[in-house]
Amino acid sequence: MFPVQLFLVSSTLWTLQRSLCHGACVEVDSDTDAVVNENFKLGCISCKMRAEVPATATVNWTFTPRGENETIHIYTYKEAGIIENERFYGRLCWNGSRNTTDLQDGSICLQNVTWNDTGTYNCSFKRILTFPSYEVTTYASKVVHLNVLSLRTRGMASILSEAMMYVTIIGLQLWLLVEMIYCYRKISAQGEEALRESASEYLAIALDSKDNQALAAVAE
Repeated sequence: MFPVQLFLVSSTLWTLQRSLCHGACVEVDSDTDAVVNENFKLGCISCKMRAEVPATATVNWTFTPRGENETIHIYTYKEAGIIENERFYGRLCWNGSRNTTDLQDGSICLQNVTWNDTGTYNCSFKRILTFPSYEVTTYASKVVHLNVLSLRTRGMASILSEAMMYVTIIGLQLWLLVEMIYCYRKISAQGEEALRESASEYLAIALDSKDNQALAAVAE
């Protein structure tokens, strides 16, 4: 049973590593804490559910300053990026999917962050899936609530998450090591038992042969 479990765990780890090496799309939430006067990546990933279907996508970003109700259109990307609002001229650049119209990463980089950049950013995908005889349009959106800080800090949730990740990795490695040692000892014990049984059988055969020789000598 244990060798089967070891095989399943190893296969799972290999599959995950293979997926990562082949650039599988994973939707990850954007960071939300930026530092004033530094650059910040506004993350926005929308994975296509039907990977085998050709598609094209357009990404739009809007911004609602904190404490205000007006939402402004700040960025559009379709084959090329366009800054839509003069407030962000020279400070936004594309940081998403490249060399393709089938966009899945719509992230942008906000350069030289200011206090006035605090607020809500909305990233929206308009994706057209092209089937042999028809097209389907889908929509997806992500929201980033950006806070601007004077110094970079790490939240408790981030620290705990990283600690749990390392604990899980170390625990898994120790578990695999214990399983391997257990399997090795079990196989060794079975091998020693088989050798003892073989020796016992050989000794019994030798004794029988000796008794037969003695009986033959007496009969003569």
